[in-house]
Amino acid sequence: MSPSSPASRLVPPGVLWPFALVTLLFALWGFANDVTNPLVKAFQDVFLISSAQSSLVQTAFYGGYATMALPAALFIRRYSYKAGIMVGLCLYATGAFIAIPAAASVNFNLFLVALYVLTFGLAFLETTANPYILSMGSAETATRRLNLAQAFNPIGSLTGMTVASFFILSNLQVEDFRAEVGEFQGQVRFSELVEAQELSSLQEWMVAEEAARALDPAMVFLRDLPYDAALAEGLKAFRAGEISEFRGRPFGEMQREDLRIIRTPYVVIGVVVIGVLLVFLLTRMPDTTTPKEARLAFFPTLRILLRNRRYREGVIAQGFYVGAQIMCWTFIIHYATSILGMSAARAQNHNIVAMVIFCLSRFICTFVLKFFSPGKLLCVLSMAAVVLLLGVIFLPGMIGLYCLMGVSACMSLMFPTIYGIALNGMGDEAKIGSAGLIFAIVGGALMPPLQGALIDLGGASGLILGLPAVSVSFILPLFCFLVIALYGWRTFRIHPEPAGSPPF
Repeated sequence: MSPSSPASRLVPPGVLWPFALVTLLFALWGFANDVTNPLVKAFQDVFLISSAQSSLVQTAFYGGYATMALPAALFIRRYSYKAGIMVGLCLYATGAFIAIPAAASVNFNLFLVALYVLTFGLAFLETTANPYILSMGSAETATRRLNLAQAFNPIGSLTGMTVASFFILSNLQVEDFRAEVGEFQGQVRFSELVEAQELSSLQEWMVAEEAARALDPAMVFLRDLPYDAALAEGLKAFRAGEISEFRGRPFGEMQREDLRIIRTPYVVIGVVVIGVLLVFLLTRMPDTTTPKEARLAFFPTLRILLRNRRYREGVIAQGFYVGAQIMCWTFIIHYATSILGMSAARAQNHNIVAMVIFCLSRFICTFVLKFFSPGKLLCVLSMAAVVLLLGVIFLPGMIGLYCLMGVSACMSLMFPTIYGIALNGMGDEAKIGSAGLIFAIVGGALMPPLQGALIDLGGASGLILGLPAVSVSFILPLFCFLVIALYGWRTFRIHPEPAGSPPF
């Protein structure tokens, strides 16, 4: 067969436009993933909730994947790839538009519903798009074809991160509030107030203490301050009678304005998704489902999959990987704001740099795969992530932040590598097997709340065993990478090694 023959082409001429449309979906779900991660911290500040409560954003978001991955696979078997995409886009837009009443009613729970429904759509799209791209041409070029399509996912991710940093976090009024409190924290300590005779009696001290402990919502951000600074600011607010306001504005008004800012990108992406839906509706998409695939029985196939140790352990490893990824990318903002005193917007800029590192590392690691087997590279990258996370936990200041950003280089190839190892040699069972690996994204729903709860254990001091609670919390992703390293080791030591590179 000549290199220019239709069967050997990366994308056959007859499916070039459908391929471009499906590839666009990779960017759409990348945007949704990475515009949401930074909002965990934003919701904590706007709704005045704990780290564990704000982490429910990730529970709702990735819980949608867990709920809908297998139903999506069954739907696609019953109907078609195009039908699965249409349903996915409808659910995506519906979830995005629920942000409108959620913001209007200042309702955190309704925001969780919005994200849950939105990710119903993402589960449909991911379960559909990956095998559809593989089927749009010859098996000879399937891996490179999926690699090309997935290259657009980081573009959507970077767009989402940029929108979160420059259009959301930098415009939230709670940031102005926190900046002024931070400036006060740096200038005034309780002992200085005593020496200046601003606290004239024990009774006044008790009044200040009560004000610091029972502050109005507008002052709840002071829970992040050392006690003496919170006490002093509590007295200041108590004396001035401005506990309920900031710069003359009621806190409720500030809260509603911030939620309108948070709502806007979801409304815009909802409109974009509706436009894409209309284009799919008017486009004739190729039907690449084979008769054998149509007859594929679900439960017998599931039993075959579960008897495959490499696949079964791959689903577990994938769950731990997604959990680790979401924890590292979500709580990098908590690390930078609480330990280094950065604004949320500036902290998110470091997250953007981490994503750039992630993208560059993907190309580097793809090249390295010419010399290492997938299982060995997975094991090496996982252990490198463990070393970097030890730096996050024990090294102070910017060094720890740089270690956390460096973890992204290690994560770049993990999802597709686990995906490829687990599905290698599956044949027709790969379609349902793929749904199981998408279901494993539930790790992103379960683990961030655990990390948030661990941070909250630091209490008023913000310390656990003498270390910052945020730093200690990264012991959870460290454990996840140990599990992934074990899977990589078992792949090349125990399980049969997949032939060739995994589908990136």
